[in-house]
Formats: sequence, C-alpha cells, structure tokens
Amino acid sequence: MRGLGVVRCSLLVFLLACATGAQTPQTEAAEWTGLVHTRSGVPAAQAEIILDTSSGAHHTAAASSSGAFQFADVPRGPYRLSVRFDNRVYTMAATVALPIQGISKLTLTPEGAILLEADVQAQASGHENLSSNAVTAIPLNKRDFSQLLLLAAGTMTDTNGTTNFTQQFAVNGQRGVEAVFAMDGADISDPEMGGATMSNFNVDAVQEIQSLSGWLPADIGHGAAGFTNILSRPGADELHGSLFEFLRNSALDARNFFDRRSPINPERIPPFRRNEFGFTFGGPLRFARSTGPARTHFFLEYQGFRQVLGTTQVLPVPTAAERSGIDTTAFPGDTLYVPVNPTIAALIRRYPLPNDPTGPFGARTFATSSKVVTDADQFSARIDRQLSSRDRLFARFTWDNLNGPTTNPDQTAIDPAFGITYIDHQRNAELTWTRSVSPRFTSETSLSVTRTTPNFPTPDHTDPSLIFGDQLYEPFDAPGGSVTSSYGNLFQARQNLAWTYSKHSIKAGGEVRANRDTTYFGTTPNGQYTFGGGAAFATTSIRSAGGAHDIQPGQRLPDTLTALLLGSAFSYVVAVAPPQFPQGDQIGVAAVSRYGLNLYIEDTWKISSRLARSEERRVGKECRSR
Repeated sequence: MRGLGVVRCSLLVFLLACATGAQTPQTEAAEWTGLVHTRSGVPAAQAEIILDTSSGAHHTAAASSSGAFQFADVPRGPYRLSVRFDNRVYTMAATVALPIQGISKLTLTPEGAILLEADVQAQASGHENLSSNAVTAIPLNKRDFSQLLLLAAGTMTDTNGTTNFTQQFAVNGQRGVEAVFAMDGADISDPEMGGATMSNFNVDAVQEIQSLSGWLPADIGHGAAGFTNILSRPGADELHGSLFEFLRNSALDARNFFDRRSPINPERIPPFRRNEFGFTFGGPLRFARSTGPARTHFFLEYQGFRQVLGTTQVLPVPTAAERSGIDTTAFPGDTLYVPVNPTIAALIRRYPLPNDPTGPFGARTFATSSKVVTDADQFSARIDRQLSSRDRLFARFTWDNLNGPTTNPDQTAIDPAFGITYIDHQRNAELTWTRSVSPRFTSETSLSVTRTTPNFPTPDHTDPSLIFGDQLYEPFDAPGGSVTSSYGNLFQARQNLAWTYSKHSIKAGGEVRANRDTTYFGTTPNGQYTFGGGAAFATTSIRSAGGAHDIQPGQRLPDTLTALLLGSAFSYVVAVAPPQFPQGDQIGVAAVSRYGLNLYIEDTWKISSRLARSEERRVGKECRSR
C-alpha cells in the first residue's frame, strides 16, 4: 500500500508538470514615451525612432515638432534603438529593455550616438523635470503648476514672499525673491517684487517644467536659489484641442464656529464659488501653395478664473449706547455723558451694530462673512516655423489680467468702498531664432520683454481714516484713500552658442538686461485721524452720572472713546503736495533703472566613458540709476 501511494503521488506531480509546461507564455504589451533632442537641446522634429529585435521585428514612431514620441503597443523585451534625423542615422550601442517607466529623454550626439535618460520626471534632487503628462496628472489646487515645485527636495513656501500675491518658494534656505522663473527660456520673474508672473498659466498648455536648485549652470547666471523654466506646448502635426471647466462650491463645506446667519449672509456658511474654465487648440498651419509636411505650427490657450471666497470676520464695533455718547469704561462704576461731534456721529453710524455679545470683544463683537473676489483671464498664442532644414523660428505672446483678491476683507465688512483690490496686467513676449549651422554647431538668439503693473487702489477718495491706537474698534476706512502702483518693464536679449568638438561640449553666450520701473506711493490722501496711543484734550464740558468725574474744557481725556466722541484726535496725517512741487499731485513717485551684461563660457568634456568634467567662466556687470 505504501508503494502504491508513492506511485500515485509521483504520477500527480508528473501530470502537473506537464500541464504547466504545456501553457503558452503570453507576451504583454508595453508603452514607451519620450522626447528626442540634439545635444544643443533643439527638438528633433519629425525624427523617426526605430526599435528592432534580434528576431527581425521592426517598430517605428515619428517625433512631433516638439520632439515627443510614443510607442503605444509593442511587446516587452530587449530592442536595438536607432533614430533617423536630418538625413543621418543615430544608434545606441546598448540594447533597450522595454518597458521603461516615466518619460525617457533621447539625446543625439554629433558622433552619431544616442544617450538615453530614463524617467526624467523623477530625477535626482536639485534637478527636476516634469513632463506634460505629470503636470496634468498630479492633482493641483487652483490648477497652479507652481505647487509642483514643492516636490523638489529642499523647497518650501516662503511665507514672507507674497507681496504680489503669487506664491514664492524658499529653495535650500534662500529667500523666495532669489528664485528665478522663466518661460521658454525667457525671464518672467517680477523685476521688483520677486516671484513668478504668469503663475496661473494653463497647465494643459505646459509641455515640461524644468527645475534646478543648488549648483546652477553658467548659462543661467542670475538668482542664488533656484531656476524654474516652464516650456509651453507647441502645436502638433494634427489639430488637437480641449475644453475644461472646474467648479467648487461651499454647499459641501462645514460651518465655522463663528459663522452667523445674517441679512448679509443668509446661508450661514460663508460663500465659496470657484470656476476655472478655458480651452487649448493647436495644430499645423498650412498655406495655399504649401505641400508636404507642415512647416508652421500654432498653439492657442485660454484660462479664466472666477472666485468668491467668504471669510469669517469678527470685529469690535461701537455699541448703540456708545454711539449716543454713553461711556461706561472710562471710570468703572460711573458713566460719562459725552457730547457727540456731528461729523463723528455720521461716521460711527456707518459701523454695523454688534450681533454677538458673547464674542471675544464682548458687547462690541460683530461677526459676519466678507467676500474676497478674485478674477483672472490669461491667454497665450505660440507660433513655430521651420524656416529651413537648419533654421527654426519661435514666437509667443502671453497676456494675463489679474483683478483681485481683495486684500482687506475686514474693511469691506464695514463698507465695500474701503476695500483694496490687487490689480495686475502682465504681458510677456518672446522671439527666438535657432540655427543649426552644422551637426556640431548651433546658435540661438532670443529677445523678450515682460511688463507688470501691480496696483493696490481703493475706490474711496472721500472718507477720512479713523485709527485706534489701543485697538478699541476696527479702523474706519483704514486705507484712507491710499494708492500704491508699480509699473515694471524688463527687456532681455540672449545669445547662446553650442559647439561639440571631439569629447568637448562647449556652450558660450551672453545676456543683456534692461529693467525700468516706476512706483507711486499715495499715502492716506483722505487724511488719517488717530485716537488713543497718546494724549487728547476735551474741547467741551463732559458730565458724569455721579458728578465726581466731570471733565472741563482743556483737561486731558481719560480714554479713547471720549476722544473719539468729541472728535479730539491724538494725531492727524495727510499726504499733500507742497506749493510748486515739481511732481504735481504724484506724491511719492520713485523710479529705478537697472542694466546688466553677463557673459559665460562652459566646457564639458568626457574624460572617459564614465567620467565627465565641467569648467565654467562667467563675468557680469550691472549698472543702476534712480
């Protein structure tokens, strides 16, 4: 019986082995996407990427005008890689094993070789590249691509660097204003306030984001922290477009403890409405007599942003009794009956009445929601023209109008006219000519201009400002008609040369920058009265209920409330132009001009197949005048 059991077990194992061996192995399909460029960084437009196997299988893919290619369905396994571009065939010595994760980057060398860089969207710390697929796939609040920079090591938000209401980033401990931003190689940093302009650029129109920190190559040359280059998407060989709309609504939000249902806010929850919408559209541009592949491509994009954000505001305001002249705080246990100045009475009546006696300011507490409105419209147009087999022309114009946010929602809770709205009209234009003189020598010439107009106006140019030194009440018209306006213009011209000789890759070039800015400071032209924080004196008699604290004209007032009701301010400030002032009513105007010249040369050469060395030289000069 024991021998029979052994036979049965052996037979079962044999049958299972035969069944397993009889199965036919299944070959899974693989996808591969990437970008192909020359050594100088020029996209290898219309290049043919070829994959061959030892068994004779042959797969090809064509690169777009931006150098992007994709193999959608090829069997997994090793392949011989070659690229046919500009009447020349480039080959890679080692085999390529598919699949390859992420986006690959193929670099064509003058020696006819191919350098493969795998997964360029997740490179080593300090040099990060994000492809268009990664930019659109990662969830982004407000579709703000700049939030992707936080994925790089050593990068964090700079809480002190939001003067122009665009987020700034501290890289490796440097200040946010030291980070430099560019679009298609052209500088788009705000020349005065730092941070990036065009920060709401449509993420569907982003081809790639290149982020560098720490050690920066010589061809960048300005900025001590990090450099971020946003590559806009070019048109493809076929017409492509998209429409999008994103919506957020406060109907799904939870109630804040201080939210109150009121005639101003009947929904109780502060309103929140956000709409982001737009389109992209691009493709070939053919002329009447053109034949063959299109030599001109265009790409258009637009993005609109509309947001109404309700913010909870808890403010101290005058009570009904205080508005009538009753002061119970100057002398505890006694009451002062203060004659109210008619002008002051008209102003304090415009405060809302308290509505939360159990709030942090006691009987003076007023709680409500105040709307912060932000509108933005951003548009960009790009043209790529292949002038000849060696010449390529690129032009782009980006237009961005920002209206908002409201910077002081606490003041708009008193009167909407007291609000200060951030307004900025940003423009950027770039023209780049790239010429491949030979397979080893490339020239790139670029001109660009950036204009910004950050303004902080207030619509109220009549009411004075009431400020309380001891924080008795929320200020009344805190801006006092103040207006701050800046107008920045940055002109940039760049020339880059790339030459490959033997084992050397030499880059040289120069940059000329001209920055002309003007700023206007109009400080409280309506006048600012300060109550509290210093001595104020009675202008008339004040009677007390007990008779022990009567105040006579000329005596020092006991508290801020009596000074307010009498209209006896501690100080008064107003900005006025003196007689024969050369700048007229343009008080506080300031202008600055900066001119910079930078030259660089960089040589990277191969000492061996595994070791490279880089040497750089850079000189620069900057002139500034005011």
